Amino acid sequence: MQKRIRVVGMIGVIGLMLGLVGCAPTSKATSKYVQSSTPTLFFHGGGSNYHAEEQMVAAAKKVGVTTSVIRAMVSKTGHVTLVGTFKKGAINPIVEVNYANNRELNYERHGQWAKNVVVALQRTYHIKTFNMVGHSLGNISLIYYSLQNSQNNKLPKLRKQVDIAGHFAGLNFKGVPASVRQPAGLTLNKQGKPNHMNATYRRMTQLRHLLPKNQVQVLNLYGDIGGHTDGTVPNVASLSLKYLVSPRAKMYTEKRFTGKLAQHSKLHANPKVDQALISFLWGK
Repeated sequence: MQKRIRVVGMIGVIGLMLGLVGCAPTSKATSKYVQSSTPTLFFHGGGSNYHAEEQMVAAAKKVGVTTSVIRAMVSKTGHVTLVGTFKKGAINPIVEVNYANNRELNYERHGQWAKNVVVALQRTYHIKTFNMVGHSLGNISLIYYSLQNSQNNKLPKLRKQVDIAGHFAGLNFKGVPASVRQPAGLTLNKQGKPNHMNATYRRMTQLRHLLPKNQVQVLNLYGDIGGHTDGTVPNVASLSLKYLVSPRAKMYTEKRFTGKLAQHSKLHANPKVDQALISFLWGK
């Protein structure tokens, strides 16, 4: 009887060890990627939801960056519900943010909603730092979060942000409000400064003074399917991010993508985009 108990006990121990091995990062991933408790928040584009973030998140999981992913559901009033739980000691955890109101064009609200997500994570997990990734309209959450909160020392510190297919200087298709419409004949100088600015871009220029100096590293990813556009956002609008952040960012860099998967709505499903953001966010 005692022998049987010992055998059962050994099987249990072996099973536990195998389970722990399955949850732990591989040695290859440990040597290639940072092992940090800093969460990365993904923000989807207009008319979309967290499903648009899943390709990028899956790519990060596949290479061993993380095994910890939760979701932050943001109601139309800005209330945040965290779905799932980060295990204690989670490495490079990811948060897929989902906005119930995914067509909001009051940019100030995007900043408020992003703050609500950060505060929910701070209260639940006591985070001290975080990263942000935005696609299309999701970039507005990144920009306006910093506009509204960069000087708030009680909040966690933003370390890295990845902007994908951003329309900072405006959009030029029919029905866009004047405040976010891209001015006609838009060009940029060497510093990325537009020759004309709409109301929202003028508001964004406050980042040149508000962004914490030498704190945030910025990667700007954009697509060019021909004609200096990703098919939805002209490259000139995406590249205008440089003027907003480069004076105070710890680092600012741009990367252009071409081909079929450089189209605006396909960039978040582009393996080359996955590689670029994984390397930037977590690469050693």
